[in-house]
Amino acid sequence: MDIFEYAMKMEQDGRDFYLENAGKTQVPAFRKILTQLADDELKHYNIFKAMKEGQQAEYKEAEQTTIIKTMKNVFDDMKAQNKQLAFEPEAMAIWKEAQEVEKKSEDFYRSKAKEVGDEKKAHILNRIADEEHRHWVTMQNVIQFLNRPNSWLEDAEWNHLEDY
Repeated sequence: MDIFEYAMKMEQDGRDFYLENAGKTQVPAFRKILTQLADDELKHYNIFKAMKEGQQAEYKEAEQTTIIKTMKNVFDDMKAQNKQLAFEPEAMAIWKEAQEVEKKSEDFYRSKAKEVGDEKKAHILNRIADEEHRHWVTMQNVIQFLNRPNSWLEDAEWNHLEDY
């Protein structure tokens, strides 16, 4: 299996994972984030497919992922509307699994960019690795958000409380 065929498989698997979990979640904010992640994976798939088929492939800076901005907007909207979230018990495991996959993808693309021997293809691989890193950051922020109830008393704001 060549690098681009393998990359296409990784991107399709990621897209399937995000769409499956977007369909399962009852939290619209998470559904929106997962759907955008799936859209990003499709974009990557199409770039790798063009590269595999020897077609003109390019990474367009204007089309780079806006996932971090989307995530921020989603949580800002929730805050403005004073919405409470009901979390599905498996949510943390899903986000952690997704984070691991994004990290592996980023590492794979960066290593293959060094091996590919074509400057343009290496540039595309590195730019997609950058997007995978932004996906990882998104997962990290969601995980921190989900984990907040477990650590809220340990935050610096609560250091002024006296021990009883």
